[in-house]
Amino acid sequence: MDIRNLDGSRVKLALETLHAESQDFLYSITKVPELPCSKIYHDSWPFDFLRDYVSKNFPVLIKGGCNDWAAVKKWNSEYFKEHFSEKDVVVTLTPNGYADGVANYEGQDYFFLPEEKTMKFGNFLKTLQEKKESYVTYIQQQNSNLTQHFSEFMGDVQEEFHWASKAFNKKPDAVNFWMGDERAVTSMHKDPYENIYCVIDGHKDFLLIPPVDLPYVPYKNYPVKKYENVQPGGSFDLESNPQENNIFWIAADPLNGNLLEIYPDFFVTARQFHVRVEKGDVLYLPSFWFHHVRQSHKCIAVNYWYDIDYNDPKYCYYRMLASLCDKDKFI
Repeated sequence: MDIRNLDGSRVKLALETLHAESQDFLYSITKVPELPCSKIYHDSWPFDFLRDYVSKNFPVLIKGGCNDWAAVKKWNSEYFKEHFSEKDVVVTLTPNGYADGVANYEGQDYFFLPEEKTMKFGNFLKTLQEKKESYVTYIQQQNSNLTQHFSEFMGDVQEEFHWASKAFNKKPDAVNFWMGDERAVTSMHKDPYENIYCVIDGHKDFLLIPPVDLPYVPYKNYPVKKYENVQPGGSFDLESNPQENNIFWIAADPLNGNLLEIYPDFFVTARQFHVRVEKGDVLYLPSFWFHHVRQSHKCIAVNYWYDIDYNDPKYCYYRMLASLCDKDKFI
């Protein structure tokens, strides 16, 4: 049969078959595997990691995988206050914790960008210590801010995970520092990176959906707004984003059960993996896995982004899947 003659029913059947087959052979387990940190000290670990997880595009949690770092022993609010109070840091501000996410304003849904503000580290820590209503702060720049803006912290962490760099055959593109309010939420999204995520203090709760379930993840086109002049108590200004008027983003919020009737496939059919990453743990989050993240208050984390291998057939198959469900514009 000529592929140009495929109709919608055959595409639907193919997607349903993909879901069923992947359930039988890929996702028969219901939780993210956990490994002891002793595994990563074996000479064979880079190969084992590549074979068992990277090649299968499957996450794994390494318990205590960064427990030996100085950062895990030292970093917390008190340490930063004592040593770095006068350091300038870039902080994102929102009234609701949804930076780079969808929220409702005056009856309409928008994709909101956060306000970015430079303040002293000590003042940022004070906003965490003395939480104010409708005023949520978060250090979350994703431009390798740990190496670019917190270089004095680098002696307490690794510049790279050598076993990961060996498995991926490259060094990380970016190393990011995260710290913020428990009300800050990372909305459901995916990244074209292999992600090594380390929690230094507190914990992070990840909700993961595998890339093969893309057909059940709803997208919508949203107008873009940007928060400005966010103040405690809920007042803020809005400005249109001069670079981008609209953006396609995931429409379903896992925290909003009222959307169950609107997006039943997302809540029922898409396979959801829940994993808590605790202090000293390392999570391998494979490329293109959808993830939604919440955190404990004052949680501190560091992550390493390794660029994907575009020569990998998995990327080509994912592009094909996106095209079949008319979501190729979102990649």
